[in-house]
Amino acid sequence: MTTAHMEVFEEELGRLEAALNRLRHDSNAKAVFLIDKNGQQIAAAGDVEDFDSTSLASLTAGNVAATDGLAKLIGEREFSVLFHEGKRDHIHISIVAKRAILLVIFDERSSLGLVRLRVKRASAEMDRIFDDMTRKSEQGPEGRVEPSPFAEITDEDIDSLFSD
Repeated sequence: MTTAHMEVFEEELGRLEAALNRLRHDSNAKAVFLIDKNGQQIAAAGDVEDFDSTSLASLTAGNVAATDGLAKLIGEREFSVLFHEGKRDHIHISIVAKRAILLVIFDERSSLGLVRLRVKRASAEMDRIFDDMTRKSEQGPEGRVEPSPFAEITDEDIDSLFSD
């Protein structure tokens, strides 16, 4: 699977799903979603069939993008954590590895403090998984780092290409 300049390999997808399942269990959440910044679901755990995951993923990405805009307007780089409190259900949103969005849906069986604590631990684990994916995607089929196809192009080549 490829998401927003990120290739997700089967092994790492399994590790991400295991991390989401642990997070869901440890935080006593209803459902947990991992979404790319374009609004595509990467993985999920819990009672995901209770939700329109396609709409949830795209609206969450839009929410994060809008909040990033708000942060910049007031001079902040970003708001890394968002929380929405409802009557019955609550949503905790955080950025993972600067590449993905972690969405946790929980109710009165849990608390914001517990969710925040468990998200922090799960985020550290997912950061490592995303780092492994990056290293893996940069390596060739035999574990070698593949040279860039543009490495041989010089400034003179570019100048001659665009000069008349």
